[in-house]
Amino acid sequence: MDARLLIVGLAPGLKGANRTGRPFTGDYAGELLYGSLKRHGLARGTYGARSNDGFELLGVRISNAVRCVPPENKPLPAEIKTCRQFLAAEIAAMPKLKAMLALGQISHDSVVSVLELKKKDHKFGHGARHEGGRVTVIASYHCSRYNTNTGVLTQAMFDAAMAAAKDAAGL
Repeated sequence: MDARLLIVGLAPGLKGANRTGRPFTGDYAGELLYGSLKRHGLARGTYGARSNDGFELLGVRISNAVRCVPPENKPLPAEIKTCRQFLAAEIAAMPKLKAMLALGQISHDSVVSVLELKKKDHKFGHGARHEGGRVTVIASYHCSRYNTNTGVLTQAMFDAAMAAAKDAAGL
């Protein structure tokens, strides 16, 4: 777990990570995420939407705020709170961690809680940057098909957030 950058998504996707065993693999969000990682030099190989495609992350780890596929992709507050202990343990086990890219408000709020930051002083907003001890948090809208289809998130916006996270991680 020598990654300097942790990307935190919402939860495993039913047709993505829950099926393939690799976060964001096999769903639309993975195409945007993994393409951006490769463009920024944070991955190598060819992303083939399967866990054994040889695609390799460089200095990056991917996790989720919630560990199980939530009904209708909407985790309940109790589920988010219960799963926070797993995110906290993962962060604690990453001694070289310098930055986190939080995808979506739920992920952002979970990261802020784990870092024991006040939510009122560290609000979610695309491109928001927060300092949390040894870690810098960069917030982004989630790279879901819904967000990209509605124009809430463009590839350029996502690449800018990725670039900020890469810079904060010193990669």
